[in-house]
Amino acid sequence: MKTNLTLEKISNFFRHNPSLNVNGLNDEAGLPKRKLDLVFNSNGSRKLSEDDFIKLEPILKKYGYSEYLYQHARVISVVNHKGGVGKTTTTACLGESLVSKGFKVLLVDFDPQGNLSQILGVENPEVQVADCLFTNLPLPIVEILDNLWLAPSDISLAESEVDLLSKVGGDVRLKHKIEPLLESFDYVLIDCPPSLSKLTVSALNASNATLITMLPESSSLKGLNSLLNRISEVKTHTNRDLTLDGIVFTMVKKNTVHDGFKEAVRNSMKDSCRVFKTEIRHLIDFQKSQALQATLGTINSSSEAYKCYKDFCDEYVEYLQVIN
Repeated sequence: MKTNLTLEKISNFFRHNPSLNVNGLNDEAGLPKRKLDLVFNSNGSRKLSEDDFIKLEPILKKYGYSEYLYQHARVISVVNHKGGVGKTTTTACLGESLVSKGFKVLLVDFDPQGNLSQILGVENPEVQVADCLFTNLPLPIVEILDNLWLAPSDISLAESEVDLLSKVGGDVRLKHKIEPLLESFDYVLIDCPPSLSKLTVSALNASNATLITMLPESSSLKGLNSLLNRISEVKTHTNRDLTLDGIVFTMVKKNTVHDGFKEAVRNSMKDSCRVFKTEIRHLIDFQKSQALQATLGTINSSSEAYKCYKDFCDEYVEYLQVIN
């Protein structure tokens, strides 16, 4: 009997399923006590035998393992039709939190303002997303941290929107540039512009999931239906694989106004869309991160701001485990 199971595939499965107990599965497979845990923490000095892999495979399948389950990255558009609602911060901080859990992450700056690129310290990129959409150039990526990469943009991307409207296949140009990279990453997060424009539609066409960031305020609530309708239109007409992962509240303040709007959204969405329990509070460290052009983790990994996104990342990954 042969198996294609590898230690890397097992590690990836556990990263996507944090609630599983390594030692429990080790014992179910009949391996020596704590062998799998010791191999994971040996920095390559300990190995699993072919017989170990053969014993482990049916146990992992019992808990949902499939050789092809995590073969391609989950591509997530971070969207809202409004500006200043935490899309860019969420893209950067969620990406960093996913990296801290062992995932390989690509961030795509698809907003002509280029704020994501700027806060990650990439200004005036020599080659950017706009340069590749209508040429044979591959998507340009810059390494930011270990296992975290960025495809940068600046105002030049705004000029590409006209071409997206007029060129054949404009709606799927970004999708075609991302596709060759899907086996190299676990997650691709796309920071979308503050509009329901052709750029946002192109990002949704390139994605298999979308995440809405939302301030608990009246203006955000009024525009939510328009945003949900646009996502539904893309799913119906151009991207059947698109799913809505849910809504995360950002810049939350502890007051009765925000509490009231959060309750209203949770009640109106309870049968149609997940509203994540974790909330991103309104904290000064987010502004500090942008000013210093550095990720939260590199500035202060013990800060409350960093913990907000770490907690949200934990909830998000556990949610994806359930729906997959």
